[in-house]
Amino acid sequence: MKLADRSLALPRARTALFTALSLLGAASAFAAQSGASPDDRATKLEKRMSMEDMRHLLQSYNTMVAQQPPGGIGTAGYVSALPKLGIPAQQQNDAGIGVHNYPLDVGPGKQPNHVRGEAGNTTPLPSLIGIAATWNPQIAYAGGRMIGDEAFRQGINILLAGGINLTREPRDGRTFEYLGEDPLLASRIDGAEIRGIQSQHVVSTIKHYAVNDQETNRLTVSSNIDERAMRESDLLAFEMAIEDGHPGSVMCGYNKVNEIWNCSNHHLLVDILKGDWKYLGWVMTDWGADHGPMDAMAGTDQVSGIDLTTGLSIGSMSSSFGAPLTQAIAKGDVTHARVHDMVHRILRSMFAVGLFDHPPVIKPLDVEGDALVSQHAAEQAIVLLKNESRALPLKPTIKTVAIIGGHADAGVLSGGGSAEVWPIGGPAIPAVKGPDWQWKVYDPSSPMKALQKLLPNAKVIYDDGSDPAKAAALAKSSDAAIVFATQWTSEGVDVPNLSLPDKQDALIDAVTVANAHTVVVLENGGPVTMPWLSKVSAVVEAWYPGARGGDAIANVLTGKVNPSGRLPVTFPKDEQQLPRPQITNAQDVDYNIDGAAVGYKWYDKKDLKPLFPFGFGLSYSHFDYSDLHINTDGEHVTVSFKVSNAGDREGMDTPQVYVGMPADSGEAPRRLAGFEKVSLQPGQSRTVSVTIDPRLLAIFDVPGHRWQIAAGDYPIQVGHSSRDFVLKGDATVAAATVAP
Repeated sequence: MKLADRSLALPRARTALFTALSLLGAASAFAAQSGASPDDRATKLEKRMSMEDMRHLLQSYNTMVAQQPPGGIGTAGYVSALPKLGIPAQQQNDAGIGVHNYPLDVGPGKQPNHVRGEAGNTTPLPSLIGIAATWNPQIAYAGGRMIGDEAFRQGINILLAGGINLTREPRDGRTFEYLGEDPLLASRIDGAEIRGIQSQHVVSTIKHYAVNDQETNRLTVSSNIDERAMRESDLLAFEMAIEDGHPGSVMCGYNKVNEIWNCSNHHLLVDILKGDWKYLGWVMTDWGADHGPMDAMAGTDQVSGIDLTTGLSIGSMSSSFGAPLTQAIAKGDVTHARVHDMVHRILRSMFAVGLFDHPPVIKPLDVEGDALVSQHAAEQAIVLLKNESRALPLKPTIKTVAIIGGHADAGVLSGGGSAEVWPIGGPAIPAVKGPDWQWKVYDPSSPMKALQKLLPNAKVIYDDGSDPAKAAALAKSSDAAIVFATQWTSEGVDVPNLSLPDKQDALIDAVTVANAHTVVVLENGGPVTMPWLSKVSAVVEAWYPGARGGDAIANVLTGKVNPSGRLPVTFPKDEQQLPRPQITNAQDVDYNIDGAAVGYKWYDKKDLKPLFPFGFGLSYSHFDYSDLHINTDGEHVTVSFKVSNAGDREGMDTPQVYVGMPADSGEAPRRLAGFEKVSLQPGQSRTVSVTIDPRLLAIFDVPGHRWQIAAGDYPIQVGHSSRDFVLKGDATVAAATVAP
């Protein structure tokens, strides 16, 4: 199938299978019932189920294998249909930046086969940290809608998406899968993506609950943190995202919290998630994250990743919700009421999202339309970090441009692990095997080729950067030199430090000596150090930019697109500024060091000057703020102000509202309390109004089991980042409490 065909046809056997499954769903005895709520429909169906039927829903099987069971289509998790009850199969697939297709290792030096046939059959979005860098929930919703639609067209009805673990540890290999360091920003982006996915009648999870912040010892490590700090940081992100997105399922993570396994943690799953937050969906384990049948009484509803052959969990080598659960029910250790609750939660989400009423319709993907969704996201994700003497955008009259490193002649880098998406048309260059089961893949969108189209009168020459002297010679003979620096990160392995790997810092140094007009484009999973920063003219943070990342980068470099991304994470000067200068290679991580002061709050609390602050990002235009008004109405504070484009280019800006905390609260000096992305023509103004969530004015009172707002004057600051404020005022707030 050629890319010029603009759509992908599915193999005939799969099409026939999916058609049969669709007909089964369409014939369901539980098609839409007028006026019946998801709860009512779940209760009615549940009454017809035997105990054996119920237990059937409580385990999903790993079908990331070559030989599929009847009805299996090669997803991470599979629960077969119950035709007699009209219950459709669950096809659970990894996602977040796109629908994952599972590679099968075929030996050293060979490219992998894939479980679902085609190596590349879905569209990758930019990394989630890139989506967070857009500061635009509409972009997140559009991206979620796109990957939900691609899943739906392939027979997949549950996506293991919604990663929202805060960036406490920037060396975490999965930083690219998450949404930065702030609970408000992360929750608004995550909630929007979840809503987008579920708008396509595909259940989305939210994950990995909770405090799952590093890959080192990921199967055994305990994240130790006190209740107040956890409620005000990691859990607040989950809480607000669940309120916004209403995910059908929550995935509990591998790690422990305060020495108790996440999927065995009654306090996290029952007291907080299902109790305080009134969560109505189901809790599924990560693959192999179960620890026995009593996980059911701790709040887990479904065990994931059972091996088809052995009947054991692929990670824990147990069968927690198989025979052991049957025995626990027989002995009364797991009650019948609890089993009914587990099943009800699963069915309720399936009804609420539309899995019964809207079975997948198998049809080709909208390849071109989906790629444009990804490109638009990448364009808003790109952050301009430095632009000395207006080095960018490149002038249309430029004669020679040196492109150096990063395989920029072929494509753009992506992250590894279960979030990885094998691109349509296959990787730009042969994929390279990672340290374990991961693959290093380049999406086939060449920044160099895109630049050549946009600069038709310029001579654009590529050097792979392997020889710094050779690269420097090319740079010296060019009007501008653009170095593409990459950092590959992946699930399953943390990076040892924040330096660019493979001696790329030395390469950049060599190029800057040869050409003062050097631009660095970063394709990376998270924050990196930049010892060469003072020597380069411009720095462009592109993250892992996805299906049309090369086009997005070229559009920003040439000014076709005005950069509007803002950092969702702080970039430290070096590792010594981190709460833990060395990544913790132990069975316990002490998160009480930073507590609720994650990211920029840590830097503020310790009075540290980072390399680049949270919320930072430059534009080819300039934006002014004025006319601040603060209104307090009971528990709610509303902040309004005027944003004006004072430059000569159309552009987008993201004004940020921060609230100061009382000096005696023990909190960091300020919290992000609101933001809005606005698009303005030159000379245009717009009034922005932000209402602050009361929890962002509060501390969590553990003894009182509530959010507590102290009476007093709260400083309000409006600015361009967490360190650059333009407007200041105060909100006078009365004492109040908010339910947990």
